[in-house]
Amino acid sequence: MELKLSKPICFFDLETTGIDIGKDRIVEISIFKVFPNGNKESKTWLVNPTIPIPAQTTAVHGITDEKVANEPTFNELAAQVHNMIKDSDLAGFNSDRFDIPLLAEELLRAGVDFDMKGKVSVDVQTVFHKMEERTLSAALKFYCGKSLENAHSAEADTMATYEILKAQLDRYPELENDMKSLSEFTTRKKIADFAGMIAFDKDNEEIFTFGKHKGVKVDKILETEPGYFSWIQNADFPLYTKKVLTAIKLRKLNTK
Repeated sequence: MELKLSKPICFFDLETTGIDIGKDRIVEISIFKVFPNGNKESKTWLVNPTIPIPAQTTAVHGITDEKVANEPTFNELAAQVHNMIKDSDLAGFNSDRFDIPLLAEELLRAGVDFDMKGKVSVDVQTVFHKMEERTLSAALKFYCGKSLENAHSAEADTMATYEILKAQLDRYPELENDMKSLSEFTTRKKIADFAGMIAFDKDNEEIFTFGKHKGVKVDKILETEPGYFSWIQNADFPLYTKKVLTAIKLRKLNTK
């Protein structure tokens, strides 16, 4: 089954120096863009992360410091990456919890004002886990009858994810072939920032999900404890979380 698209969608995968969204860096990124007319475009870049790649991480994806020493940094690639995804919805495998948040951090760090306004995201892993509960390799075998060659290569993982989503739509007639519907199906909880530190409550108002103000409305804390905003802005929180919190504060000021 081919995807029914009203706008382009970019399947992508990152290989990184680690799994800390705020601190780790991209070492490889692959993007596979599918257009509503059926055209396709693919780009893969190796990236110099400017920080050492830990040996335990190299053991997973095979990318060493030496391999990326002469590759462009993400700062040098940011404009190309953003130009490819800026008009598109996004999809990946565990992308809502890892790839999109980390990509957002890298883009913001490079001075690109990235956000998800006007986009939806489809996490193919969530479809898989809700339906079958397996790994990416098992998903490809289960849905497509194929073995995943070169696992933990960004390009191989990206193409496998694209094939799996098409096969999932064939297998599950209850899944609607629509990116907004698939995004809603793959969303675990409604959050305001990628890291899940600010979520929405039953009244669709932002609340903190961590620390001493867990479960408390953001607006209330900004009003009663203004120093909390400054503390977050100056502490080691993800840049996108800081951006969302700033937007909430500005919205509150503009309604006074």
